[in-house]
Amino acid sequence: MIVKLTKQTELSERQIERWWRRRRAQDKPTTLIKFCENSWRCIYYTYSFIFGCIVMWDKPWLWDLKQCWYGYPHQSVTNDIWWYYMISMAFYWSLTASQFVDVKRKDFWQMFTHHMITILLMALSWVCNLHRVGSLVLLVHDCADIFLEAAKITKYAQYQKVCDTIFAVFTVVWIVTRLVLYPRIIYSTSVEAPSILPMFPAYYIFNTLLILLLVLHIGWTYLIIQIAIKAIKSGQMEGDVRSSSSDELSDSSENARPIVASNGGTPKKQPTTTQSPSKKASNQSSPKKK
Repeated sequence: MIVKLTKQTELSERQIERWWRRRRAQDKPTTLIKFCENSWRCIYYTYSFIFGCIVMWDKPWLWDLKQCWYGYPHQSVTNDIWWYYMISMAFYWSLTASQFVDVKRKDFWQMFTHHMITILLMALSWVCNLHRVGSLVLLVHDCADIFLEAAKITKYAQYQKVCDTIFAVFTVVWIVTRLVLYPRIIYSTSVEAPSILPMFPAYYIFNTLLILLLVLHIGWTYLIIQIAIKAIKSGQMEGDVRSSSSDELSDSSENARPIVASNGGTPKKQPTTTQSPSKKASNQSSPKKK
C-alpha cells in the first residue's frame, strides 16, 4: 500500500509513514482525557479505602484473621459489609466493560485477568459466605491504587517533583500491602482455615484464585521496580506505566531523524497537518496562480 501511495502522491515512503502515524495519533486520548480518567479513579479508590476502613474498624476479623473462620458458615452479613461489597463489585464490572473501549494498554490481558479474578473472588466469597476474608482482600487492594492514580495525575499536570515523591510512596505502599499483608491473608486461608473448619470443594477454587492474584502482584512488582530504577537514572517517572507507547516512540524517533528528499538532496521540513497523501498530491499538481 505504501509503495502504491508513493507512486500516486509523489511522496517518499518515509513521508507517507510519518503521515500515517500522525493520523493514527488523532484517535488516541489526549492528556486531558487521561487526566480526567485517572482523577475519577483516584477519587473512587480514596473513597473506597476510607469507607472500607470505617466499615472494617470495629470488625474482629480485621485484627485477628482467625475470626474469619470461627463459626463458619453461620456468619451474618451486616448492612455496611453489604454496601461495601456491592459498590466494589459494580466498580470492577465497570472497569472490565470500559477496558474494551478505552485506549489499549500494554498489560491489557493482565488487567483483564485481574478484573475477572477479582469479580470471581467476590462472587464466590459472597455465595459461599466468605465475606469476611473477602472484605479484607478488598481493603488491602484499594490502598496502593490511590497513590498510583495520584502520581499519574501530577505527571499529566506537569508537577514532576510531586509525581516522583508520590510514586516513591506508592512503591513502598504497594510492596507492604501486596507482598506482605496480602500473603498474610493467603497464609490464613491456606494454613489456619483447614485447621479450624472442614474443607469443601469451593474452598479450593477460592484459594487458587487468591494465589493466582498473588502471582499477578509479583509480576507487577517487577515492572514497578523496573520503572523506579529507570526513574532514578533518568530523573523522572513515566506518565502512564501501562500506556501503549510503541507508536509514540516510533513517531518520536521519526521526528528526531531528518526526512531525506527522494532525489537525495537536502532534508525537507515536513508539514504538521494530517492531510491525506492523495490530497497532498492533488494540491501539488494543481497550477498556482501568479
